[in-house]
Amino acid sequence: MDSLFAQEAGAPAASGIPDLVAVRNGTRAEMVRKAVETLGGMQAFVKPGQTVVIKPNIGWNKAPEFGANTHPETVATLVELCRKAGAKEVRVFDHCCHNGAYEGSGVKEAVEKAGGVMVDGGNESQYVRTENPKARKFTSAKVHKAVLEADVYITCPPLKHHSGSEMTACMKNVMGTVWDRGAMHKNDLHQCIADAVYFRKPDLCVLDAYMPMVRNGPVGKDTNDLVERKTLLASRDIVAIDAAGAALLNKAGKIRHVQLGEEMGLGVADLSRLNIRRISMA
Repeated sequence: MDSLFAQEAGAPAASGIPDLVAVRNGTRAEMVRKAVETLGGMQAFVKPGQTVVIKPNIGWNKAPEFGANTHPETVATLVELCRKAGAKEVRVFDHCCHNGAYEGSGVKEAVEKAGGVMVDGGNESQYVRTENPKARKFTSAKVHKAVLEADVYITCPPLKHHSGSEMTACMKNVMGTVWDRGAMHKNDLHQCIADAVYFRKPDLCVLDAYMPMVRNGPVGKDTNDLVERKTLLASRDIVAIDAAGAALLNKAGKIRHVQLGEEMGLGVADLSRLNIRRISMA
């Protein structure tokens, strides 16, 4: 799990804005703030008066300590940073698998306290049929209009094991932006995950690896499925951040949709080609 930080000792300092930021040993809020600051601050992504959509993973009606959803603190901190950058409105949504997930996950309360707005992800009328000419298989789908209409799009899932796709990270999180997820499961899931990124690539990707779920995903059985690692990743490159997430799960180079993402020009999966800024807050 420490492989991403293996070069930290003695490695030359990265210059300029890095491709990927890996932060560890802080609180979730501290690490989000530090990672975004290192990428140029939220003002590099959000301009005054813009509308922002944040897409966490809120699929399951499970409390934060079970790690099935993005932690409320991570989402709320991103909302706060967007508001401070001058966002006119910050919308948060997911196409949930469980009823009551917004409330049970703690995300709704945290988002509203931070000044954000929860948007219904379970209403088909909010999804717009969208063509995907760059896709190989998932060539058309209904995509949530919050993603299509926002000025800025941020994705922020937790890192976890998934029984179908092997890993949930930022690319897999795109599934929650479309209505017909069943079509993805039936038609080469890994290819469809890569295809779905083309509907709209996120402007900022944040991956919460504070307590990654290492087995029994995506829902998990209990807290024994989690491993404390106090790590957070951030990048503009959705493939790079997922490649780093795979490395944290000891699956470097083994997640097919990540490799497909690089093959299709969505980003860089080879971590050796990236300017990575490694930060320890301890």
